[in-house]
Amino acid sequence: MINQDTAPYAALVLRLTLGVMFVAHALLKIIVFTIPGTVQFFESVGLPGFSAYVVIVAELTAGALLIAGLATRWVVLATIPILLGAAWVHLPNGWVFTAKGGGWEYPVFLAVAAFVQFLLGDGAYALSSRPAPFPIQRTA
Repeated sequence: MINQDTAPYAALVLRLTLGVMFVAHALLKIIVFTIPGTVQFFESVGLPGFSAYVVIVAELTAGALLIAGLATRWVVLATIPILLGAAWVHLPNGWVFTAKGGGWEYPVFLAVAAFVQFLLGDGAYALSSRPAPFPIQRTA
């Protein structure tokens, strides 16, 4: 059985972990690999160069929204194709992500974790789950 008292905190931990991971991967592409280097890598695996910009912006945006707890279910659904795309890129390298060039296990795990977050929802301390500051009173 799911413990209803702790489940919101489990969803919170997963949401924050995914959010930090997305921000970290976007910053890795910007700071370590550089944007031109990331564009070049995307082109080297057969993807259009502009898609590197799309992925960087998507990762930064998704990470920030997840950390804040805004539109969690929609955000994680939007990230699953990016994660599966990363798995596709790393497929030729084998399963283990520590393989040369990185394997496909980590992005597939993250895609599954994102789907679990979709099933769980926002969790505790999410901005989108807070009540409206001025709830509308309905009169009969």
